Amino acid sequence: MSELGNRLKQAREEKNISLDDLQSITKIQKRYLLGIEEGNYSMIPGKFYVRAFIKQYAEAVNLDPEMIFEEYKNEIPSTYNDDLPEQLSRVKTHKQLPKSASKFLDLLPRLLIVAAVVLIAIVFWVWRQNAADSNPGEEATKVENRNEYTNNVENTATGNKEEEQEGDVQEETPPVEEEVEQEPETPAQTLTVNGKAGTTTTYGLSGAESFKLEVIAKGRTWVSIKNGKGKSFFGAEVAQGESQSFDLTAESEITVRVGNVPGTDLKINGQLLQYEDAKTTPQNIKIIYSKE
Repeated sequence: MSELGNRLKQAREEKNISLDDLQSITKIQKRYLLGIEEGNYSMIPGKFYVRAFIKQYAEAVNLDPEMIFEEYKNEIPSTYNDDLPEQLSRVKTHKQLPKSASKFLDLLPRLLIVAAVVLIAIVFWVWRQNAADSNPGEEATKVENRNEYTNNVENTATGNKEEEQEGDVQEETPPVEEEVEQEPETPAQTLTVNGKAGTTTTYGLSGAESFKLEVIAKGRTWVSIKNGKGKSFFGAEVAQGESQSFDLTAESEITVRVGNVPGTDLKINGQLLQYEDAKTTPQNIKIIYSKE
């Protein structure tokens, strides 16, 4: 085993990450990870992939790749442009437009806006001119109709007022107040720590009508979710900035294994779960759901 391989393996074991877990985190085949630990780079296809796999391995166990490359530069094979895959070295060329055409395209949106404003102004001016030339008798007719409508409204209001005064003489029946039934308050959910054993912390969830779990990745992380019978609901890497949601109302016990605790938030029905130990990685979070 090489010094570099021994260093990487030691960092992996300190974080309690198995080769299977590391394969899920880095998406690198287990046999290549084993080859890196043993210093057997000949089994990896190309020097470029050797350096790329070492970099991903180091990042997964929280080691600085640049420091690793510098410290073990005599052990890590160097790479050159001819080692890159053919598809990575191809450069697409694009035809550039003449400068005159490019300037015209830059000015085109502005010209269209100016033309639209001028067109709107012309249409408005024509409309105003037509309105000014319309028959003045129409305006007089509108005023007459408006006065007639006002008189009708006043007469109607007077008649209604007289009817209201007559109705005040009659005995009024007091309205019957309806009793409003108050709905019982829904108890708030509680999420408490029941105990901790090794890298497993047990929480109790009660007072909740549902059990909905949301996994939010603040950094690159790996998460698996199983119930008390070992049934798996999820097991994969979650990229930084992404989230996963699960409705686990039908389950009474759930275990969440978090590969990167500082970079992962867990929310239970919208409530942020507070880690008892926010530094240990990986870590198991067991939640016992009581529906009563």
